Amino acid sequence: MSDGLEDAAILMMSLGEEEASEVFKHLSPKEVQKLGEAIAKTKTLTRDRVNEVVEKFTGIATAQSLLVSNSGDYVRSVLKRALGDDKAALLIDRILQGGDVSGIESLKWMDPSSVAELLRNEHPQIVAAILVHLDFDQAADIMKFFTERQRNEVMLRVATMEGIQPTALKDLNEVLFNVLSGGDKMRKSSLGGVKASAEIINLMGTAIEGTVLESIRNHDPDLAQKIMDKMFVFDDVIKLDNKAIQTVLKEVSSDVLVVALKGAQPDLKEKFLANMSSRAAESLREDLESRGPMRLSEVEAQQKEILKTVRRLADEGTIVIGGGGDDQMV
Repeated sequence: MSDGLEDAAILMMSLGEEEASEVFKHLSPKEVQKLGEAIAKTKTLTRDRVNEVVEKFTGIATAQSLLVSNSGDYVRSVLKRALGDDKAALLIDRILQGGDVSGIESLKWMDPSSVAELLRNEHPQIVAAILVHLDFDQAADIMKFFTERQRNEVMLRVATMEGIQPTALKDLNEVLFNVLSGGDKMRKSSLGGVKASAEIINLMGTAIEGTVLESIRNHDPDLAQKIMDKMFVFDDVIKLDNKAIQTVLKEVSSDVLVVALKGAQPDLKEKFLANMSSRAAESLREDLESRGPMRLSEVEAQQKEILKTVRRLADEGTIVIGGGGDDQMV
């Protein structure tokens, strides 16, 4: 558990049930799950540790200046007063592009099999338009419940999507109203495309990944190559520099690491071992040797967990991936 997550769990426990429940209302499904798990794992705490977290939070809160509670609502209100409803609506769509996806947001709280069941009979273009609004790992899990043909058709549309025009969202809105019992108009946003499809395919697993890419290759070889160029698989972790590997190691539990490395190439194993303390490296070697044969699905599942961590750290700017090749520092 990272220090920040542990601090958040301690702070929530110190707030009391009523106040903590109000905080939870403002978190995403993933944040609720992670924080809930952290709270469940937190058993006993010293008074000094609680005081340390509260003081840290107080310091951070005091240092921040909050001008308005909801900047989106503020922009809407000011523009409508200044320009009138019609003119303001045109600008609001651009300024708050992609901000109103209340219908799809509800899908993020559902398990992948339920979402797949809801979307199973919808047109692939509509499914693609919905999936690009979800987190990539959730979209990948949903795709696993589709037939091979539907997966291929949907992913082809994700890869060729250049954005979602308001005029093309009529069918999507109808789906949201009928399936989710409500919904609202969506804003055009630069979702979909090669990068989104690469992220989703990355998380599907090697067996499904191959058939999806082959289907796209048959339709458009250049597009398939562009997707493959954007994909970052577990073996690519070896391209990270030592500092990045050390950062990843801080975020990954030893249980996840030992299973993931069970099916890794020898040079990748050595890359991780070389960036650990001698005691930790020796312990990992012993664990790897003592582990018996494992299912490929178990190994791939833990490798995905490490890949999620790598991508999160890259998105946060903490590490850099894909920076190799002929790039030079200037």
